[in-house]
Amino acid sequence: MAGIGRLSTKGSVLLLCDMQEKFRPNIFQFTNIVSNAARLLEASRVLGIPPIVTEQYPKGLGPTVPELGAGDLKAYAKTSFTMLTEDVEKELDALGNPKRAILCGIEAHACIACTTFDLLEKGIEVHIVADAVSSRSQTDRLFALSRLKQSGAFLTTTEGVLLQLVQDAKHPNFKEIQRLLAHPSPDTGLLAYFSSL
Repeated sequence: MAGIGRLSTKGSVLLLCDMQEKFRPNIFQFTNIVSNAARLLEASRVLGIPPIVTEQYPKGLGPTVPELGAGDLKAYAKTSFTMLTEDVEKELDALGNPKRAILCGIEAHACIACTTFDLLEKGIEVHIVADAVSSRSQTDRLFALSRLKQSGAFLTTTEGVLLQLVQDAKHPNFKEIQRLLAHPSPDTGLLAYFSSL
């Protein structure tokens, strides 16, 4: 069954990439992207999935936005476009080298793409949460998603991730996850992607 993209709480890590203040006015659907990522972070805490946060050149681009809800987490500063800096690699090692990465943040064609390539080369399954990923340009976003799918990443949605992780209404944490599903995810402009398939 390897390679079908089934999610599990065991062996997974949530990667939250560069959702910072200076990007706020320029990223397509920024507010909705962060809102979806915040739900994923909340779910990761409920389900025991470790989160890792990065910030791209925080001195110039500012801190992670507060509405993500990651203020209690160490944010790894970076200048590279991949999240897999030496410090993040050490963190992954300390977590027992997770087999699956749930990836969200910005920008799709830059840091999300480079991170995906590096994870795939390491043999880690990548689940890109399409409605929690964006770029300044919708064109760059949609082409990046298409390109990353070609490379072997799985495209999914916030709600898809939440439901796949619990898999059963009898799951002991289902009620807490169900609360995160009370309101449907906002439309983040992905229908254009599917019309191009």
